[in-house]
Amino acid sequence: MIAMLALNRTAPIFLLLVSVICFALYGALGMPKPIELWKWMDIIGEGGTALMAALWMLLVLGSRPGGRVTFLLAGGLLAITLGAWSDCLDEFFVIPASQYWDNWLEALTPIGMLTITVGLYFWREEQFSLNEHMQKRERLFRDHRSFDRITQLSNADYLRRQIRIEQNRHPEHEAALVLLDIDRFHLVNREHGQREGDRLLQAITHLLLLNLRQQDLVCRYAGDRFAILMPDTTPMQASRAALHLQQAVATLAHHTREGTRVHISARTVFASVSIDADHLLAELNAALEMAPLTGMATA
Repeated sequence: MIAMLALNRTAPIFLLLVSVICFALYGALGMPKPIELWKWMDIIGEGGTALMAALWMLLVLGSRPGGRVTFLLAGGLLAITLGAWSDCLDEFFVIPASQYWDNWLEALTPIGMLTITVGLYFWREEQFSLNEHMQKRERLFRDHRSFDRITQLSNADYLRRQIRIEQNRHPEHEAALVLLDIDRFHLVNREHGQREGDRLLQAITHLLLLNLRQQDLVCRYAGDRFAILMPDTTPMQASRAALHLQQAVATLAHHTREGTRVHISARTVFASVSIDADHLLAELNAALEMAPLTGMATA
């Protein structure tokens, strides 16, 4: 949280500065009220609202990365804090009726509420996107023993079981299997080290998940080879999907920890899921070995 606040320290500093300015403005242009005219319930309510809104703003800034949603939520809470603080200062100072600036300050509260509402809308859209991403992994969580440690994808054994399940569950529906192999991946490990190779595999995993449908299953088949099981998919659709994944991998802007750009490409093969899993994978692996670099073939 402290690290996040360090990155978003502008808003707290601005809030503190403006709060001091507001106090000085009320003190300079207003007349202090006698203590017997203070309304303690209003002071506690309005002052408490300002303190809580400021605390919520710090929590938002300390728990979220920068971006549109964070900006709207924190900005709305900042406006509510300043509006409630101005309301609270009204309990200590009398502002002449001819001056309207204090009314404008108090109007920050509804403006802040509107800003937060917009931020919550975009936060809702953000959550939908994250939930969809997690749902693509949901099939993997059913069998923790099948996890690959590096990519958190399932392995070849789990893939074989899912192919058999798909064939038995929907024998009348077409399904496709795509194998994707990273070209010259061994050079990444040789030139940049195995840790960078692992980071690249993780980046490719996220890329594949983002470019596939919710019902598709991504597995780490072996080494730098990925398998994608695609239910309700015709050969033509599988061909387009495989080409799309190749292009997505080719445009991946992956940088090492030292800042070096790693240019990568991939080969893909695909086939209909019409035979048993072992024979299907054997045919696809053989086709992939024959495929030229940055190419696509069918088995």
